[in-house]
Amino acid sequence: MDGPGWRGFAGENATPAAPEPRRDSPPTEIGFVLDVGGGSARVVFDARAVQRLHDGAENGGGIALAGEVGSQIKMRCGDLWLAANVRSLSLERGDGDRIAAEIDFLGEGRACTTSGRMLDFRRGVTRYPMPGVSVYPASHADMMQIFAAEDRAHIEIGTVYPTSDVRGSLYIDSLLGRHFALVGSTGTGKSTSLALILHRICEMAPQGHIVMIDPHGEYPAAFDGYGELFDVENLQLPYWLLTFEEHAEVMLNTDGAERQRDMDVLAKCLLAARQKSRAAEGLSKVTVDSPIPYLLSDLLNFIVTDMGKLDRAGDTSSHMRLKTKIEELRADPRYSFMFSGMLVADTMAATIARLFRLPTGGKPISIIDVSGVPSEITSVVVALLSRLVFDYAIWSRHETPRPILLVCEEAHRYIPSDRIPGQSAVRRVLERIAKEGRKYGVSLGLITQRPSDLAEGVLSQCGTIIAMRLNNERDQAHVRAAMPEGARGFMETIPALRNRECVVCGEGASIPMRIAFDTLEENKRPASGDPLFSVLWKNQGGEAEMIARVIARWRKGK
Repeated sequence: MDGPGWRGFAGENATPAAPEPRRDSPPTEIGFVLDVGGGSARVVFDARAVQRLHDGAENGGGIALAGEVGSQIKMRCGDLWLAANVRSLSLERGDGDRIAAEIDFLGEGRACTTSGRMLDFRRGVTRYPMPGVSVYPASHADMMQIFAAEDRAHIEIGTVYPTSDVRGSLYIDSLLGRHFALVGSTGTGKSTSLALILHRICEMAPQGHIVMIDPHGEYPAAFDGYGELFDVENLQLPYWLLTFEEHAEVMLNTDGAERQRDMDVLAKCLLAARQKSRAAEGLSKVTVDSPIPYLLSDLLNFIVTDMGKLDRAGDTSSHMRLKTKIEELRADPRYSFMFSGMLVADTMAATIARLFRLPTGGKPISIIDVSGVPSEITSVVVALLSRLVFDYAIWSRHETPRPILLVCEEAHRYIPSDRIPGQSAVRRVLERIAKEGRKYGVSLGLITQRPSDLAEGVLSQCGTIIAMRLNNERDQAHVRAAMPEGARGFMETIPALRNRECVVCGEGASIPMRIAFDTLEENKRPASGDPLFSVLWKNQGGEAEMIARVIARWRKGK
């Protein structure tokens, strides 16, 4: 395979007059290009040459896996090296010495005139190989060039397959500026991988502003000491920050014509209560959505007063339903974090400063644990938090920019597909952030185990997709449709990924790549580990005391 053609190209026949820079040994030809398309090609490998390469290479390196699915190869186009990824393999001829491969082009780099190495690698292709051009394995030095982070702000999250030391990086500005999605089936290490990414971001930008919605209470353990932790005990979200739509979602449970009548009554009385507030004095325009403090007692009084103006008893049903619901919200201790009488004061500035980490105080991330929030209003709480992020970004656009990253775990619960009936305030606000957030400095991170249950088009709004193993074919198809054309070949490896491995593609990565995540320190991992039944079922003793403690916490609600 190492014939005169290569030596002539490398210039080894010439006798230098002076010492030259060290030359690398010429690479071993392992095949040739068969046909070429716009972003992919078909090549033929010599099985014996590939096997000799495997036998002579050290295990674990890129050369050791050259020619296998997921490995990288290169070919010469004039003064450029063109790099590609092997997507699939098939037997070309019955005797087994010719293997056909489908490849996807990754990019190109300049060929060094002295050493023959690949230099200055860049994404995209300007020249295509001609059929018959020789194919070579990508060396370790080539891999370092292909996957090296440019002189841009980046974080390293793991090692690139199939190497053991080439680092995989994410470009922070592109990752956050165009939104990102992390998808993966349960048990693949998704929560730990997210914690790793957020820790790396916090280490690089300790003055950042990150708000995470945690529906299961997994992440306080991961960010203890690194972030501010909020739950129903200290969240304190004033009810008057709710918009009219969010008020209706909490206070109304009727449908059809009845709901419309209830909404008319609520709108009239809510506007009157806001207008009565001292904070409304001097404001030329007050609407039902204005974030102006008001008293629940005032709202109740306006409902009762409006009810007294009606002549027929049958017309008061909407008023009675509203009055009863508001009294329930005030009396139920589960809702005290939002509907407590202590939350009447105008604390909007303090609430925004606490939640958005302005200033950070050494803790750039807010973990908002909504696992203790009553399920009936969980979506409203998430809607309120998300909308506060977006509205603050809109109204602060004339100030010094303070970009905010909003991370939403279990995103399919809040932005459900059109196949899942029902509309909600949280879906509308998150969809708006996905479409418009980057204009105002709001970044969205969507984490889900069921991408097929996400609203259509939301994944396509994410500039970077980090895909871990997906076991469901419908989920795989949904993610494949959202991936850039050149990265879809990587989707075929997703069912075969190990735990804590992922495929990264999009704006946040230099090129599509398969990465094994770094190991995260024990004290930075979320509390999301699976129980070991074989070990835990061996424990016994103290059951009565344990049950008593559980019931006590159960009854206290904490």
